Amino acid sequence: MPIAGSDIFIHVRVLLGVVLGLALSRMLAGLTTFVQHPGRKPLYSAHLIWIATIIVMAVHFWWWEFALIRIQPWHFELFAFVLAYAFLFCLLAAMLVPNDIAGYESYGDYFISRRRWFFGLLALTIPVDLIDTFAKGPSYLASLGMEYPFRLIGLGLLCVICVWTKDRRIHTALAAIYLLYYLSWILRWYRILE
Repeated sequence: MPIAGSDIFIHVRVLLGVVLGLALSRMLAGLTTFVQHPGRKPLYSAHLIWIATIIVMAVHFWWWEFALIRIQPWHFELFAFVLAYAFLFCLLAAMLVPNDIAGYESYGDYFISRRRWFFGLLALTIPVDLIDTFAKGPSYLASLGMEYPFRLIGLGLLCVICVWTKDRRIHTALAAIYLLYYLSWILRWYRILE
């Protein structure tokens, strides 16, 4: 049964905020643990960059979803879908900051051993993002321009490469490139530097 009105959007935003808050809390607590116990396990630069990237992506996702205000009326299916999208950030956070990495010599060993899971979940955000964008309407999709599909294709290729290779230099380089690109896209999209 469809539900119309501005209250439903507020309801959706609050629940999205709670779910994303859990993901952000986990990653920020993990970063704090690295500072509190620096010698416990050796850190890995690609792992740290991906934590920073997923933090930026989760915060941006929450702001980006403000465009859902355009949708009237709301259906349960759309609500469940948007909530599942937010759940992906919780899963990515849990993969990056596990409760325990006993059995691994370092965060690098852990990350490389779990790369298929992490990059599989990250790749899953691509079709989910497409569906989310289509739900906001054709004019919204058109407003994103040609960079939008190329950004998604680029992320897909990055995920395939990172699933395939164990080379830590490649992982670190691609993580840094993607974080810098994503930040530049945010700066350009919101015209922050103009």
